[in-house]
Amino acid sequence: MKKVKKTKKVSKVKKKTAVKKASPSKSKQTAREKMIGQHIGYRYDVNLLPDYKKITPFLKKYIDQMGWDDLNWLEDVHMGYEEGRPAVFDRNANGWVTIPKKIKLPKDQQDRDMIARELLVKFQMSPKHPLVDLKKAYKKGR
Repeated sequence: MKKVKKTKKVSKVKKKTAVKKASPSKSKQTAREKMIGQHIGYRYDVNLLPDYKKITPFLKKYIDQMGWDDLNWLEDVHMGYEEGRPAVFDRNANGWVTIPKKIKLPKDQQDRDMIARELLVKFQMSPKHPLVDLKKAYKKGR
């Protein structure tokens, strides 16, 4: 009697490996959002684009002086929170600038964002901005 070798049939169908998809909030998160720990909503919601009817007189004058047709880079600036206090993130100083307590903030997010933009520009132009010290320390000549 002949011995018959039993062989296992190998299926030619590859097993599909489960691909774990990142949650939408994680997959769309930018490096800046990770850095500041906040979601930048206007990237997904056109209703959060700046409402130019709510622009402050200071910002209007600033935009005119700069020769811009719109808010330019200031469109990316929104009111956020740092340790529970209203604040705006200054990318140049890589830190939060808290809004003074004496400023009463409106409930409307567009108005709050305009205030944040104005305060950021004013802070960046002030002698208290950290980059002023850097300029003094590393300025060549004089």
